Amino acid sequence: MAQNENRFSWKLKDVLMVAILGVLFSFLYLGTVYLGMAITTALTPLGWGQAGYEPFYGILFMAASLTVFIIQKPGTGIVAEVIAAILEVLMGNWFGPGVILTGLIQGAAVELVFLATRYRRFDMQTMILSAVSVGVLSFLYHFWESQFYLYPLHISLVMLVVRTISSVIFTGVIATLIGRGLAKTGILKSYPLGQQLAGAESLEVDG
Repeated sequence: MAQNENRFSWKLKDVLMVAILGVLFSFLYLGTVYLGMAITTALTPLGWGQAGYEPFYGILFMAASLTVFIIQKPGTGIVAEVIAAILEVLMGNWFGPGVILTGLIQGAAVELVFLATRYRRFDMQTMILSAVSVGVLSFLYHFWESQFYLYPLHISLVMLVVRTISSVIFTGVIATLIGRGLAKTGILKSYPLGQQLAGAESLEVDG
């Protein structure tokens, strides 16, 4: 029991990593918002303006996904996502403070799959399942909060599919590759992801 509590307890290095990733992704998130607005403006005359943000939504979940992948402890993804959202608002995200609640929901949706594994599985498959989870659950939240139900059904369905695909690509696959790439450099050697990669490479050498 004590060993399990120690595994889930936060250390200073965990706090620093969460803060760093939250700050870094806040800039990426704000840039993504501007990019989405540009696409929305271009698609509006065609009647598809509502879908302008969907291809990039997977980027907006990456702070949570990458953080929990590296640290592998409950709550780390949620906190990183909320930090990124708060900084977004302070830097001028025109969607306002509601973005913070959205960040909380997105972070929780990312961690849901890891919670189901009791934070014991951190592989590509689990990352992709987590990506699908946050893609679908975030869409359901926006379906109510942003009144997507007022859109024609075919537009809503396309938005859901595009968001889920974007989430799988960015939140699932790319976040996993970034995490593994960072681990291979050795800068994550004090974190579970870096230790797992080092252990796997040691087994390959021994084999």
